[in-house]
Amino acid sequence: MECRLRAWCMEDAPELARLLNNRAILDNLRDGIPYPYTESDAGAFLRGILAADPDQTFAYAVEAGGGLAGSIAVFRQDNIHSRTGELGYYIAQRLWGQGVGTFAVGEICRRLFARTDLLRIVAEPFARNAASCRVLEKNGFALEGVLRQNAVKNGAVLDMKLYARLRDGSGTDG
Repeated sequence: MECRLRAWCMEDAPELARLLNNRAILDNLRDGIPYPYTESDAGAFLRGILAADPDQTFAYAVEAGGGLAGSIAVFRQDNIHSRTGELGYYIAQRLWGQGVGTFAVGEICRRLFARTDLLRIVAEPFARNAASCRVLEKNGFALEGVLRQNAVKNGAVLDMKLYARLRDGSGTDG
């Protein structure tokens, strides 16, 4: 399946609303995304992304098979961590297990290490999200530790895993 990352545009709002109005996706994301997720919510998200500082927020629409397939972004951290970015992404449920997430994570890492001064990209999936952990591992992210009882999602206390990929590839399993 052909995949690519591209800039977001306001015309993505209807399809984004359909894609993200899904409990199975939201159950693996941080809180703050409303459910049901409406076109108005999508528009507010897109306005924020389009107005964000392009040296702080690196956000892309994920396309697969000619349509919107998800979202991926890296957010530059601040202070002494200003050369670290935190990765977040989701893929349409209909495309799970088809390599779209693996492509998107690999592509954003390649782009950012080539075009920015970031030294490290980190991700913190829920420990129970084996598929997301595997996507990271396939892209050279190393597990740096388990953050025990690090989150409360839908009333459950959850562990998270801390993964990192370094610019120079040192210290990675991949």
